[in-house]
Amino acid sequence: MADWSRWQKSWDQQQEWYLPDREERFRVMLDAVEALVGDRPRILDLACGTGSITARALRRFPEAASVGVDLDPTLLTIARGTFADDPRATFVTADLTDPNWAEALPHDSFDAVLTATALHWLTEEPLRALYGRLATLVRPGGVFLNADHMPHPDAPRIGEAVGAFEAARQRREKAAGQADWIDWWASAAADPELAEATAERYRIYGDPAEGDHAEGQMFPLEWHVRALREAGFAEARAAWASLSDTTVLALR
Repeated sequence: MADWSRWQKSWDQQQEWYLPDREERFRVMLDAVEALVGDRPRILDLACGTGSITARALRRFPEAASVGVDLDPTLLTIARGTFADDPRATFVTADLTDPNWAEALPHDSFDAVLTATALHWLTEEPLRALYGRLATLVRPGGVFLNADHMPHPDAPRIGEAVGAFEAARQRREKAAGQADWIDWWASAAADPELAEATAERYRIYGDPAEGDHAEGQMFPLEWHVRALREAGFAEARAAWASLSDTTVLALR
């Protein structure tokens, strides 16, 4: 039987290599959820991966419920294995670029939709369409939080310095044995419990070693705020920022 906790731990470690403030970012997201919709939320964990947000939300809010949606068969296999005995968590396979993706969900209304380090995979028009659909899924008074890479084109020298700083840190940690994105996927492909799902994942997204983020786009905070308001959210603003990442919060 697969040790899903081991895979969750290795996923967290790999993600933290890129995002050393990852746990702080999750905490702020859940702070916003509790402040705006309370401690018993129905959550949509959008592009959920292994269920990182779901795990932290259910630990903090024991009476919450979470629906995770993703297309990646490997990460969904880990998520479903991890939460197999927890009725509060449900996972759905869907492609967020499909106009009808929300039809796969068990509910048509959520208190909070949360996503992290995921939507930069989308190009502009699919992301705008997704924001429009989310405006119909988040209940009035509900919240949406997107934590992701958001560039600052008006501060290029700061961006260059931060990039060099992060690259140096990653080189040191890589030399000490830290697995990166490509290493993690190679391990998954070699594992008998995940090999079939990972082969399917490669058919969908391509080989990570060949650049599986190639078609995505990253937009500044101001773009997200404007797009969310245009989609139908009443308010939108930054909720948190690090040297390299930003969380945008929108209120329905």
